[in-house]
Amino acid sequence: MPPSLIGLIQVLLSAVAFGTMAILARFAYADGTSTTTLLLLRFVIAGLVLLPWVALQRLPWPTGRPLLALIVMGAVGYAGMSACYFNALNHASAGTVALLLYLYPVLVLLLSMLLGERLTTLRLIALLLALSGLAVTIGLEFSARPLGLVLGVGAALIYSCYILIGSRFTAGTHPLAATCVVILSAAASYALQSTWQGWGPPHSARGWLAIGMMALICTVAAVALFLNGLEKIGATRASLVSTVEPVVTLLLAWGLLGEPIGLSQALGGLLILGAVLLVSREADPKRTELTELHD
Repeated sequence: MPPSLIGLIQVLLSAVAFGTMAILARFAYADGTSTTTLLLLRFVIAGLVLLPWVALQRLPWPTGRPLLALIVMGAVGYAGMSACYFNALNHASAGTVALLLYLYPVLVLLLSMLLGERLTTLRLIALLLALSGLAVTIGLEFSARPLGLVLGVGAALIYSCYILIGSRFTAGTHPLAATCVVILSAAASYALQSTWQGWGPPHSARGWLAIGMMALICTVAAVALFLNGLEKIGATRASLVSTVEPVVTLLLAWGLLGEPIGLSQALGGLLILGAVLLVSREADPKRTELTELHD
């Protein structure tokens, strides 16, 4: 099998794994898990797997300014984005939240332009498509509470800032080692939060299984598959393949949770994904290495 085909399959499997995150979270919530406990367990389990993996491969550990940037990205940026995303699931459908998160590639472009990057025709069209998709999704999504929509957009905005910081301050770090630092820092952030918000674990094995799958499949395996596929097919093609992620969430939410695929999701999703496809034509490899940590 050609390496490029293997790479495409790996990135596709990564997108599918990430796309199942919201579904597994719903199962964990249904079993009585609190958001803080869910995220704490997810990051702790993933970190305990990644740390020896990095050590066994003798990967260079970040130091100095990159290490400080990664710690802030994990403890503040990634933890904040995850909090918005997973709390949004309590107020809006899994499909809608997944679509709103996928505004992040266009928001990265918009923020980059505010920082001095050139506004091209392609970027302008992508921005208009994404904003139209956002307007349709929010304007026609009658089942979602306003708080769910705000949290979904907030997750995308925080994640966009996370990517921009990572692309500017973590150059030269190994992606897997960087991922390990981010995840462990997020785990420390939620460990601190749990001291005053309390401990709300699952009530049965079903909830524990959902959290374990989130950590091992939707975090560790998904990141590893993406990074391996990225080496074989490059950032632009990897970004294109990753656009199937919210589609996977929509379909799984329909099949497993009984969430209907409404007009707003179908129309808004097409507009947002169209914008992402345009943005991916200008993908920056440094940014893409950091993008598939999300949810």
